[in-house]
Amino acid sequence: MKLQQATAADIPLIQDLARRSWENAYADILSKEQMEFMLAEMYSENEILHHFQNPYYHYYLIQDENNNTFEGFIGYEHNYAEKTTKLHRIYLVPESKGKGFGKGALQFLNEKVSENENNRIILNVNKYNSARNFYESQGYKVYDEGVFDIGNGFVMDDFLMEYLIHK
Repeated sequence: MKLQQATAADIPLIQDLARRSWENAYADILSKEQMEFMLAEMYSENEILHHFQNPYYHYYLIQDENNNTFEGFIGYEHNYAEKTTKLHRIYLVPESKGKGFGKGALQFLNEKVSENENNRIILNVNKYNSARNFYESQGYKVYDEGVFDIGNGFVMDDFLMEYLIHK
């Protein structure tokens, strides 16, 4: 596994990986209308370009070096809050799950967070997404929950999770 820093030239790949992952992860959780709305809003070229302009926001592509394929991506933002990095996005295509890519990406994130003198990682996960179990297996804990209006009559019903890095 290799993590490769993404650039604006990788936006179409990020969009494709997001769609492939979402169509699997959220098929039984979100309506088709909400999924399309969220993908259009959260993964538009302008939105991702805006992230690339933020010096604290980073995207890395998750590559399977054995097959020379891209299996997913991770997007995170250092200093989202005091000493806190927010994991905004970590998605894997369905066929790559269970192969250690997610765990490896989170270990990579822990290193990047420590290098940037943050000591806490936060994330939101849909209350009905089985990814919560994965995060808990990696030491993340639920610290709150919330319902967030995202527009167009849709909401995100999430658990807020955190991981504390002890140095």
